[in-house]
Amino acid sequence: MNQDFIKNVIEDTEEYRDHLSTVDAAGKRVWLYPKKPSGRYYNYRTWATIGFLIFFFSLPFIKVDGEQFLLFNVLERKFVLFGLLFTPQDFHLFVLATLTFIVFIILFTVVFGRLFCGWVCPQTVFMEMIFRRIEYWIEGDAGEQRKLDQSPWTAQKIRKKVLKHAIIYGLALIFTNFFLSYLISMDEVIKIIKEPVSQHIGGFIAMIVFSLAFYAVFARLREQVCTTICPYGRLQSVLLVKDSIVVAYDHMRGEPRTKLKKGAQAPPAQPTTYHDPVASIQQAVGAAPATYEGTVPKVGDCIDCKLCVHVCPTGIDIRNGTQLECTNCTACMDACDAIMTKINRPTGLIRYDSMTGINTGKRKIFTTRVWAYTFVLMALLALDVFLIARRGIVETIILRSPGQLYQQKDETHITNLYTYVLINKSTKDLPVELHAVTDGASIQLVGQAPGSLAKGAKLEGAFFVEMPEDKLQSRKTPIIIEVLSNGKKIDEIKTNFLGPVK
Repeated sequence: MNQDFIKNVIEDTEEYRDHLSTVDAAGKRVWLYPKKPSGRYYNYRTWATIGFLIFFFSLPFIKVDGEQFLLFNVLERKFVLFGLLFTPQDFHLFVLATLTFIVFIILFTVVFGRLFCGWVCPQTVFMEMIFRRIEYWIEGDAGEQRKLDQSPWTAQKIRKKVLKHAIIYGLALIFTNFFLSYLISMDEVIKIIKEPVSQHIGGFIAMIVFSLAFYAVFARLREQVCTTICPYGRLQSVLLVKDSIVVAYDHMRGEPRTKLKKGAQAPPAQPTTYHDPVASIQQAVGAAPATYEGTVPKVGDCIDCKLCVHVCPTGIDIRNGTQLECTNCTACMDACDAIMTKINRPTGLIRYDSMTGINTGKRKIFTTRVWAYTFVLMALLALDVFLIARRGIVETIILRSPGQLYQQKDETHITNLYTYVLINKSTKDLPVELHAVTDGASIQLVGQAPGSLAKGAKLEGAFFVEMPEDKLQSRKTPIIIEVLSNGKKIDEIKTNFLGPVK
């Protein structure tokens, strides 16, 4: 019975975790009308947005040796990272790079929480810093938007709604084209736009479908992407630790809350001994000793104005603690700082901090877990750099023809038939030729010589290797074949030459 009582007390204080703030008791969507934020962090985010947009719009036009700086062409299995061309034969590098990225996400989240989400995530940048601003410009602040949506359809309402959605779709179409440029290249996107639709039916349909999906995300789904769809948003709840730096409410300083009447002066803080209520209950029923005792003001700095809730784009109350829906956008920090300034209290009641920092006044970023993740990340990065540095510009595959034995050319010479595949991983066309290095070995091509190998292209063929019988060491003799370009060795392959049993 005592344990049930403790459980009920804890559940009552964390009732907010049982449901999303954007869904009502009947399971219907609650449309949010966040108040327009302002403040220093919002200004910093504006500059971060400008930097992001410059980066986003300029990269598709940057080329290295004729290749786009970044390209993720899944359909053609062609990937270009920082000007380096990667083919399906580099799949092991892709797997390793993905693993490195996952470890980086884990490390970054453990240390800084969802800092990425609030500052440079495309969803947040486009929604909060572009489309939301358009909405404020056309429909007004939160109260005006709510009033407009609840009002009957009039000519003014129709004009505002049509204008807003036309601009949103127009921008969605532009953003979609740039996103596609990272998938199929900017050159292809320009072709689809300039050339007749009949020549690019598939590309045109993809462009329309993607633009409609993009429009639907920012016109209707909005914060639902962050709270229910985004896998990173769902994952962060299991990655955060008590030492993670997140947007947090200082309950030690803010509690207990008190209402402040308009024109009244906030009372000064008066320290007094404070006992954790849950720990006290546990001590009373003999479940556990009270583990916390400290000092907080009798009257907390929080005046329960709820402005931090009104500006939140996901509709949460940050005073309840860290929540899955929080994207660390800092809107509540700016709102709270403005109120603290007005009532002559120190800013930072809601700030970037960790639970350890709030409870003890000391931040501890570099914990054992962080050092362990850092070590693994550094090791993976070193391995990535090592493998990429050793990665040749040509991938060569040479195999003996299956089912073929050696052929006796004459009394003193034996031949073996081989097939070859040459893959150009560079961003330039390469003249290539095959050359046998092993003493006595010579190559006789079947058909035409490899000649020029186009960038990103694959070339297949066959050739005979001829060896004097007296040079054979055993039934299988190791031989070396080089791939040359303009007389310079660019790859080397070791294989076996099959001969008679000695």
